[in-house]
Amino acid sequence: MTQTTDRRTADQHQQGLHAHPHPALAFSITERDDRLGDLEREIVLSDPGFGKTFTDHMVRATWTLGAGWHDAEVTAYGPLLLDPAAAVLHYAQEIFEGMKAYRHADGSVWTFRPEANAARFNRSARRLALPELPESDFIESLRALVSTDVDWVPEPGPSGEKSLYLRPFMFASEVFLGVRPAAEVTYCVIASPAAAYFSGGAKPISLWVSTDFARAGDGGTGAAKCGGNYASSLAGQMEGAQHGCDQAVFLDSSTHDYIEELGGMNLFLVYRDGRLVTPELNGSILEGVTRSSILELAKDLGLQPEERRIPIAEWKDAARSGELAEVFACGTAAVITPVGELKWDGGSVDHRSYGPADSEPAMGVPESVALRLREMLLDIQYGRVEDSRGWLTQLA
Repeated sequence: MTQTTDRRTADQHQQGLHAHPHPALAFSITERDDRLGDLEREIVLSDPGFGKTFTDHMVRATWTLGAGWHDAEVTAYGPLLLDPAAAVLHYAQEIFEGMKAYRHADGSVWTFRPEANAARFNRSARRLALPELPESDFIESLRALVSTDVDWVPEPGPSGEKSLYLRPFMFASEVFLGVRPAAEVTYCVIASPAAAYFSGGAKPISLWVSTDFARAGDGGTGAAKCGGNYASSLAGQMEGAQHGCDQAVFLDSSTHDYIEELGGMNLFLVYRDGRLVTPELNGSILEGVTRSSILELAKDLGLQPEERRIPIAEWKDAARSGELAEVFACGTAAVITPVGELKWDGGSVDHRSYGPADSEPAMGVPESVALRLREMLLDIQYGRVEDSRGWLTQLA
């Protein structure tokens, strides 16, 4: 392909990504004959783990340059047929989302803030030069799959943790080895019954401060939910595991002085004077849906949310002095998880005592802020309290 042809194709792709809105996708449904039996499914739902078992069906749709989105369907879950030259395998042009479907006491099934996931999906698509998927089609794809596999949505159970994890994703499926945005893209949604992300539930986790590895850099893809960001976090996570930690904390790539996030979760620091502080969005931090929800719910507890740069030195010093009441991580999969210990090369601080023994709880809250916020989120998601903010959307 000549340079002129490459440029023409790139121009056509740019126009195709921003074409006029197409008619809403209609998802045809072809149910499989060999669904998992009721007894086998109930065995899975009794102890689903996380991300290990998948439902009977999946969603698939195709985008092509010139035609836009088409061939939307619910079909049997199964392997994808990929050509060895599929662009995603060579240039990592792909994005994904993570969300959950929750069964309420009356048997109905709901999801939490899907419009926020749809908006982030499209922000990620723009950054990775992929086509945008209209919010209405994104939400309808979830509804089509969940309504087909509604029996896979578990009851919450005694711990209130079980749900159906939903994974929408998009990847470059064009068979072509040239370095340019793909002219064919595949969109899918799969679903997996899930228990708590961490086997210990809300028990405190330990974190390792990664100084040798960065999750993302200035001008990179840190704010997009793409696989490359997660792949780049694994070396730091492995380093943390070698030091007895559950996860790694990543710092900014230029100075290694400021906190950013974990490999897959945002961070919050709770101060005794009522401040709830989280790293500000800077282009290399993923804008978590749980993160933004916590910033809203914190006001109901009388906390003062702050988004700003946080030096790692401030975290260490505030923990040692007792000024810091607690630290927690958050994300769709784990919800909210307290941080028990922070370790780094040459030292550590333990948050489990939440400061000096004679100090008062933060803002007079009789329990940890992390656990209180966690309860508030779960109560909304499972329909145990009124959804006063309109965050829930019914899927089945």
